[in-house]
Amino acid sequence: MNRKVQHFIDLVLVLTQKDLKVRYKSNILGYLWSVANPLAFAFVFYVAFKVIMRIQMEAYALFLIAGLFPWQWFANSVSVTPTVFLSNASIIKKVNFPRNIIPFSIVLQDMLHFIFSIPVIVLFMLIYHKLPHWSWIYGIPILLIVQFVFAYGISLFVSSINLFFRDLERLVGILITLCFYFTPIIYPLEMIPDKYQSLVNLNPMCPLIISWRNLFFYGKVEWMYIFISLGYGVLALLIGYAVYRKLSWKFAEVL
Repeated sequence: MNRKVQHFIDLVLVLTQKDLKVRYKSNILGYLWSVANPLAFAFVFYVAFKVIMRIQMEAYALFLIAGLFPWQWFANSVSVTPTVFLSNASIIKKVNFPRNIIPFSIVLQDMLHFIFSIPVIVLFMLIYHKLPHWSWIYGIPILLIVQFVFAYGISLFVSSINLFFRDLERLVGILITLCFYFTPIIYPLEMIPDKYQSLVNLNPMCPLIISWRNLFFYGKVEWMYIFISLGYGVLALLIGYAVYRKLSWKFAEVL
């Protein structure tokens, strides 16, 4: 294997293992705390929309979980990455290595965290008398790759730009919140008025969330939505990497 590739892999493994050891250092308790946030939000939304507003939907708790867990991966990765270069300034100044490894490892850690949370989704499926489908064997890896490419592209762009425009960190938080409510996570796609249905795919996270939910709920692999998401992912990665390459030589000066 090429030495540069091996070096890249070794660095990613070191950074990823370090974070996972911290996150899951208490074993069971560490795992429970890591899934507590989306479960808490699911509980709040369930009470608000199912109990109080009485939304008519079968297995609404499972519906929420199937959308909130993949959303958490994306939101955690993008919300953390604006400051990853700043928080690793001492390493960047002293050690010569590809800086894009840092946001790469962040997105990878959150992807692994999402994978570890899939048993919780399975548990809710069993509660509602649903079983995993054989299509998960290829559907989950495909969606993992597609979402990873998209999240990494966005994270690389945001982390690079934020070094020069520090207010971007606050803007990212606002945009993530807006994106959450414009994405069919707490409501089904069918509730969106017909005149706005054509605008759904303008939100890059919509086809991803729909794909995850259809896979978990019905075992369906929605190729149209997957190709739309892949298109967004490739575009985000190309833009993110171009911006990173353009600005990376100045990182040490502004840190």
